[in-house]
Amino acid sequence: MKASEADILIIPGYTNSGPDHWQSRWEARLSSARRVEQAEWSKPVREDWVARVAEEVNAAARPVVLVAHSLGIPSAIHAIPLFEKKIAGAFFVAPPEVDNPAIRPRHLMSFGPYPRDPLPFPTLTIASRNDPFGSFEHADDIANAWGSLLIDAGEAGHINAEAGFSPWPEGTMVFAQFLARLQP
Repeated sequence: MKASEADILIIPGYTNSGPDHWQSRWEARLSSARRVEQAEWSKPVREDWVARVAEEVNAAARPVVLVAHSLGIPSAIHAIPLFEKKIAGAFFVAPPEVDNPAIRPRHLMSFGPYPRDPLPFPTLTIASRNDPFGSFEHADDIANAWGSLLIDAGEAGHINAEAGFSPWPEGTMVFAQFLARLQP
């Protein structure tokens, strides 16, 4: 699949993805990409975030590729039963542990737990070994439950601009390879 054959939905996490975040850069570069906007970025409400993801998927004109970071991942996962359009695939980066009370901010727990059923479309999950919002072991466990290919990003923090992932050329290459394997 080519990027032009899909509606690429950028699903940011808590507090949105700023202008230097790799998601913002991809959105600016990919003509078929658009951001799922949330009414409240700093006080996320699971039902609202899930509903917005479902609205954007269901408004798509082409097969959808989800590109979710952090809290965008459980928002997308919980929205799956509401999808009326085809999801060609999902690219998940830095899944947070939404069921761990030691992870802050505490309201992330309202997005848990993750469903553990295999996902009905191809997925790729990228996780870091020192992400402050989720352990690599948790990411490995949940990716395995979903049937998602897991890529070990090493010690990459939260894989965001603050961790040095603004342009993120390696991520761009992995996404391009993932996209090429998807069926329209």
